[in-house]
Amino acid sequence: MISRKQLLEHAKARQATDIHICAGAPILFRVGGQLLPVTEEKLTAAQSREISLELLTEEQKIKFETNLDYDLMLVDESGRYRINIGYFNGEIGTTIRILPTKPKTIKELFLPDIVKDLTRRTKGLVLITGSTSQGKTTTMASMIDEINSTCKKHIITIEDPIEYVHINKTGIVRQREVGRDTQTFYKGLRAALRQDPDIIAIGEMRDYETIKIALTAAETGVLVFSTLHVISIDKIVERLLSYAPPGDEGQLRFLLAESLQGIIHQELIPTVNGEQIVACEALVVTGAARNVIRRKGGFYLRSIIETGKKYGMNTMAESVNALLEGGIIAEGVAKSVLASYK
Repeated sequence: MISRKQLLEHAKARQATDIHICAGAPILFRVGGQLLPVTEEKLTAAQSREISLELLTEEQKIKFETNLDYDLMLVDESGRYRINIGYFNGEIGTTIRILPTKPKTIKELFLPDIVKDLTRRTKGLVLITGSTSQGKTTTMASMIDEINSTCKKHIITIEDPIEYVHINKTGIVRQREVGRDTQTFYKGLRAALRQDPDIIAIGEMRDYETIKIALTAAETGVLVFSTLHVISIDKIVERLLSYAPPGDEGQLRFLLAESLQGIIHQELIPTVNGEQIVACEALVVTGAARNVIRRKGGFYLRSIIETGKKYGMNTMAESVNALLEGGIIAEGVAKSVLASYK
């Protein structure tokens, strides 16, 4: 049976982002967004269990058997890995995310100029949005790295887990992991406000209390970055308001209108050489955008993006077509992505 070391080294050599260990299937690597089998034989339940449990200490195995799910970070000489082990139809399986060793720069990610411009704001909220596994954390890490490299700022991150490790450059970055360094996003954020931050980066806004205190911090002089799962910028207002209890929607809408600086909405799409690249649309919050957020639904933000080129805004169509014209993506990929933005 393949050892843990062999499995991880093989995955990194194939430039995989994830490893799937599942009874009744071969070992699968996600490469360029696609799941590819890397063993000829399907794993038996015993093999899947053996490979999975090899990743745990004896103490962790006890916790796993009690909770039936277990998340952990693995750091060894070969790199850093985020691991989830769980039961699936009565059998043990594992998903391993291979984490980069350092953040990529905004330039390396081919992100538009507006992304760098948003890092120069001194207060307010900047959101990076998209569906699951669309590179939101990678984009946020590149923005933190840009500030860390160019400004004497104090940056505090609250993450679950820490995916990119930042080293102090021109500024200082203090990273806190939920469950290890702080109990929850909300408690970590409350504490961060007493730690003299210039920038706070929240791995994900998951509940109303976190959203509300993040917006309050952004309104009172801190630059806040966060990610949010949403399928399009059109849905951002409704998505955030859905977290608010009855009667608080108006206050949340007001805070959002006052503090929001911009939104980067992105998708990871396959390139012609089998890799992946970010296509994104960008909203800069102007006076017109604030009025929409205060009074209307997010649908009207679409027209603001389409007419906001002078502010640095761009549509998803413009981003995708630029990649197509540059020969980076295929025409079929472009059509598939843009079908959702009509």
